[in-house]
Amino acid sequence: MTAPGTAAELRDADAPHRAAAAVVTGIGVAAPNGFGRDTWWAATLRGVSGIARISRFDPSRYPVRLAGEVPGFEAREHIPSRLLPQTDHMTRLALAAATEAVEESRLDPEKLSDYAVGVVTAASAGGFEFGQRELQALWSKGGSHVSAYQSFAWFYAVNTGQISIRHGLRGPSGVVVTDQAGGLDAVAQARRHVRKGVRAVVTGGVDGSLCPWGWAAHLAGGRMSTEPDPRLAYRPFHPEACGDVVGEGGAILVLEDAASARARNAPVYGEVAGCAATFDPAGGAAGLQRAARTALRQAELAPSDVDVVFADAAGLPDADRAEADALTELFGARAVAVTAPKTMTGRLQAGGAALDLAAALMSLRHGVIPPTVHVGAGAHDPRLDLVCDTPRTGRVRTALVLARGHGGFNAATVVRAPH
Repeated sequence: MTAPGTAAELRDADAPHRAAAAVVTGIGVAAPNGFGRDTWWAATLRGVSGIARISRFDPSRYPVRLAGEVPGFEAREHIPSRLLPQTDHMTRLALAAATEAVEESRLDPEKLSDYAVGVVTAASAGGFEFGQRELQALWSKGGSHVSAYQSFAWFYAVNTGQISIRHGLRGPSGVVVTDQAGGLDAVAQARRHVRKGVRAVVTGGVDGSLCPWGWAAHLAGGRMSTEPDPRLAYRPFHPEACGDVVGEGGAILVLEDAASARARNAPVYGEVAGCAATFDPAGGAAGLQRAARTALRQAELAPSDVDVVFADAAGLPDADRAEADALTELFGARAVAVTAPKTMTGRLQAGGAALDLAAALMSLRHGVIPPTVHVGAGAHDPRLDLVCDTPRTGRVRTALVLARGHGGFNAATVVRAPH
């Protein structure tokens, strides 16, 4: 008889339907600690934080003045001039990240059938900054001064639409709105398309609403840290955790049928081996743990097979405790490495989990776990083997990425190194 909790037991108990494997062949990144995949990854391994005083508007009137802003991004260098009047800042970031991902994957949609490639992204509220500008024009000048592009630039599905138009992608497409869990939920939806026979899907999430209107919405949520020191404002799993820091950006991935990727000798970061989502309005440990177990079962893996967990890391005492409870129940105390590189970027709403997934895939490729900064070794929840301050090198073959969205959304994704 197989011992409880082993991979064999999980396979026997609930063997998933066999379908096409989905692998990641391209990654594009726009993050507060680096624009572009390689720049961001190098900064992440050095522990460079992108959290600082907001520069995009004057925050002096607000109780929260810190955010993670994407540095060094000049839209005119990455976006056709005809798109500038019709796009919000976060859509421009998404377009640039999508271009990086598609180019790296070496996927050429023009050589494929019309409906071979789709787009599924995650969003929270669409183009807030664009919307604020047009509302100001409406109030101060009248309706005739409101841009016609307002009809879609504010919309939460706009990134999916603009990416599909830019690259001529006419396959199955959509948008997922589950707050911070959205990046994983979008990838799960993309994976379902690939397993049903779609050649590839551009997926992930890029988000951002760093403008006064967006800031008012963030403040109303009551989860933001009012600590003015960037080193102390966002410290998940720390006994003095006092909230989170909001940022902008995220990651776009190319998810592709594994056989097709091999046939064209595409670069492969890893396989998306398991995905799960649960809903738990109470916000405790049970829903998150259930999502993690389901994703592992789908991947035909046991908890002992996991080399690293990329934590949701809410930065709120109760939520952090619930996540630590879930991890301890699933793995045991200090039984698996845990990291939260989002301490260098802030929480990026729909883009946050997608960026964590990109970091997990880079960990698989390079055999290194990025650090959690600002928390301090020995100061965090003692039940967690938290990778603090400096990277940890070693065997990284399987990673579990966790995310929670406000209101009860939980998501878990398992990625493993290519065979």
